[in-house]
Amino acid sequence: MSKVFVKNSFINIIPFAYKLFEGEAPKFTDINKEDFVDRVNEIYENDNLELVEGYAPFCKHLFIPNFTNAISDTVELTEENMHLVRTDYKARTEKELPVLERWFPRELLEENNYVIPKGEWLDIILYSKEQILIESRAMNEPEDQESEWGIVSVKVQQENYECPMQPITMLRNSLGKEYGGSGVPLEEDKYQQSVEFWKKYVLVK
Repeated sequence: MSKVFVKNSFINIIPFAYKLFEGEAPKFTDINKEDFVDRVNEIYENDNLELVEGYAPFCKHLFIPNFTNAISDTVELTEENMHLVRTDYKARTEKELPVLERWFPRELLEENNYVIPKGEWLDIILYSKEQILIESRAMNEPEDQESEWGIVSVKVQQENYECPMQPITMLRNSLGKEYGGSGVPLEEDKYQQSVEFWKKYVLVK
């Protein structure tokens, strides 16, 4: 079994985040999930990094320089590229409610000669072991988290600090664990900050 799943690994990756490395449109194409997690643990330990507080006590961020070839997650929305935006109702898993999303298809940007920059930083988003077990129980999924922290997502970005969570993610979280959220109530000020940011930027997929 790969080191990613050993009990004494400080950080592992949960099945929800496997899609970052697998499937039709993986975010990371030059490294597999096992090597990625081993590298994250190595950097965290060797560089004496600290976890940064997230949107709830069970959420932390780890900011490290991008050691992959992954491009930036977001592109600024302009009059020149807005016709390339696509929308659809999507669920991240079979057990979640579909919500309205918008994104730039990477291939369309490239076909229109838009250069998507490589991300400078990785924002490794972590949930505590306790929270992962709580959400697994609520979704009737296996409760086999062993590491203290599990990777639930990774943002590839130009900044070494947390960018606003998408408004729809905040809303999903507020719905509760049975719908795939974390159960954290919506905070109006943070929601408005998120709206202002995501008016200007669109995800690349």
